[in-house]
Amino acid sequence: MISVLLVRNADGEFCSCSAHGHAGFAAHGSDIVCSSVTVLLRTAMHVLSETAGVVLTSQTRERGSLEFGVEKKTVSPELTARLIYAADFLETGIAALAREYPQHVALKI
Repeated sequence: MISVLLVRNADGEFCSCSAHGHAGFAAHGSDIVCSSVTVLLRTAMHVLSETAGVVLTSQTRERGSLEFGVEKKTVSPELTARLIYAADFLETGIAALAREYPQHVALKI
């Protein structure tokens, strides 16, 4: 099972996300559930890494583990909107996978 923890602040902005485990839906290299979670996480991480006004930190301790977070360096309505959207993107995508594959993906917010 892949366990995802998404942390948002009181305004709904993205703060951090961690994912651990393996979906176990199919054989390594053929697991569509694992691939789907990975694409969502890496896309959000990539967008955040290119966002002005934040510093992204990330860590991959081992295969099947990814943690990343942001530190705001500036305050603006545009940055707030982008961080809320990043959190919405991850929450919507991972929640949809958790509903469709409840034995393989869990989301905690």
